[in-house]
Amino acid sequence: MYKYLLFDLDGTLTDSKEGIINCIIYALDYYGIENREPEFLNQFVGPPLTVSFQQFCGFTEEKAVEAAAKYRERFSTIGLFENRAYEGAVEMLKTLKNAGKTIALSTSKPELYTLQVIKKYGLAPYIDCPVGATMDTTREKKPDVIREALKQLNIDNKEKLKQAVMIGDRYLDIDGAKECGIDSIGCGWGYSEEGELKNAGATHIFDTIPELTQFLLS
Repeated sequence: MYKYLLFDLDGTLTDSKEGIINCIIYALDYYGIENREPEFLNQFVGPPLTVSFQQFCGFTEEKAVEAAAKYRERFSTIGLFENRAYEGAVEMLKTLKNAGKTIALSTSKPELYTLQVIKKYGLAPYIDCPVGATMDTTREKKPDVIREALKQLNIDNKEKLKQAVMIGDRYLDIDGAKECGIDSIGCGWGYSEEGELKNAGATHIFDTIPELTQFLLS
């Protein structure tokens, strides 16, 4: 059904929540923000950093950029590797690649870190087009990284768009897919809240990696 598979990274292929939360706490400590409630911290997992700091902490854009830099002080050396590939994720990519699928990444994680993660956890050999955010935030929001992946894959007409699908665990993935004119698949094992993917209007939703793999091979 789909030839071009655009995967999110955090919460879809890897479980990076520990590292993200620890680095958010590191940045919040710098600003004297002591809120450690899971409901508050979990909001930061998924959206672009600068957007999150503005939305959840009330920071100005300038201060949010500063906070993102503070976050990356810890993330670039420690938090990046407080991570793991989900069980079955590598095998899924290998199976899909061997079946002739074209696999891309469309993640709001900076591309610099994305490339390190997929190499360390064995995902890189199966990904044709890894696209992440730029460090200067000019390409950070989900629609922007999806558009860049589509561009690099030369998906430039309606027929090719019909063969492309965005696969992710948050409403941002679903909204981004809609904005870019492609279908979406919600991954129920990630960081979404109950009902989030359905309410966002995901074209399909799967709760396990084996179920998703089987569907994508059909």
